[in-house]
Amino acid sequence: METALAAVSGRWTTLVLRELMGGPRGFTELRTLLPELSAKVLSERLTALRERGLVTAERLRGFPVRTRYELTEAGRSLRPLLVALYATGAELQRLTAGPDPSPRGPRLGRLGP
Repeated sequence: METALAAVSGRWTTLVLRELMGGPRGFTELRTLLPELSAKVLSERLTALRERGLVTAERLRGFPVRTRYELTEAGRSLRPLLVALYATGAELQRLTAGPDPSPRGPRLGRLGP
């Protein structure tokens, strides 16, 4: 269990993995899909995921130089864990939700979206 949780640890990591579950993506595409995530943090998360063996990076020919990120087999194996985490988070929010004036919906302390 610790190995699986360590693989997805870090703020924004699960969201980066979620976007890569849809297939290979470039850095700019990931920035567009995750607009609240700064370029610096995205770069840090992608580097950490590469170091964990969950993501590969392929430099594409042309100018400007572009990089395409793709999940490895180990990264793709995290899909059931991410689905379970999402479902558990949604259920926790439902069970702990009180009146919520925010337009984004209920939050679970610092664990919310």
